[in-house]
Amino acid sequence: MFHVKQPISAFLYIMKTFNYTQAQSQRLICKGRLIVNGESIYNPGTKIDAGEVEIVYFKPSGKGQDPLFQTKDFMVFEKPSGVLVHPNTMATPYSMLDEIRTVSGDNANATHRIDMETSGLLLASKHKKAEHYLKNAFEIKKIKKSYLAWVDGKVEKSFFVDLPIKIRNDYSTCKHKVFLHEEGKHAHTDFIPLHYNTGLDATLIACYPTTGRTHQIRVHLFHVKHPILGDPLYGTTFDSANRYLEGELTEEERFVLTGAKRLMLHAQTLTFPYGAHYHIESKVDFEEMSKMICPKEKRVFNRDL
Repeated sequence: MFHVKQPISAFLYIMKTFNYTQAQSQRLICKGRLIVNGESIYNPGTKIDAGEVEIVYFKPSGKGQDPLFQTKDFMVFEKPSGVLVHPNTMATPYSMLDEIRTVSGDNANATHRIDMETSGLLLASKHKKAEHYLKNAFEIKKIKKSYLAWVDGKVEKSFFVDLPIKIRNDYSTCKHKVFLHEEGKHAHTDFIPLHYNTGLDATLIACYPTTGRTHQIRVHLFHVKHPILGDPLYGTTFDSANRYLEGELTEEERFVLTGAKRLMLHAQTLTFPYGAHYHIESKVDFEEMSKMICPKEKRVFNRDL
């Protein structure tokens, strides 16, 4: 709750109270986060009278995670599996944005997406100029990413998948967020097998996407019958996927039905220019994470779906 001392335009009050730019102030108001007399104000030019108002704003609460690497312009974090990059609702208790803004303030931001269940490198800007540059660099493919994945079965040779991906609109018969379709957007991923674990019947694969479509690596590996272990959507049954999305699938059920309690996908490297040329590699030993995979004899994973 905040106290307005005298009548003032809504956007000016937000600017003065939070030291925001006019654009930041207008965005906050247009999202309905300024509340007067119990109702959201959406017009930045609205005059608000003296009295009490409510303002919903993001106050970071980091857990003390330091960046893996940083400069005066950007920083790189090791994102854990199970953590969102940005809060998806005002009730989200914690996300990587908490760490990013705890380190570098309100103008810092993540510059790309990583699925909640994917772990690994997350590139964040420290100010708006850097954010604009890095987001544009992702758009024009100046930034290269690689991933590691533990997949079901034995992969012996390098290969690639060059098949378009389309967002699914109807989830009544399938819970996959995307699917391969000729009307979709172009998507290309190169894959190199690194190590086969005979006891687990699982292969560690390096993944090099040249495009950045939603769930691209997941759906491409599912297509070649080597789904990523722990994937609750691609490679499991409709019922299991639905129960996961409803929050009803237990950890033990997921362990047996998908091969792991988390998605076994890790963002391993980032390579990009920013004045100098940077190549940043994750310090996580993802090969050692094979210990998180369900033993072969206990898995009921169905790669033929």
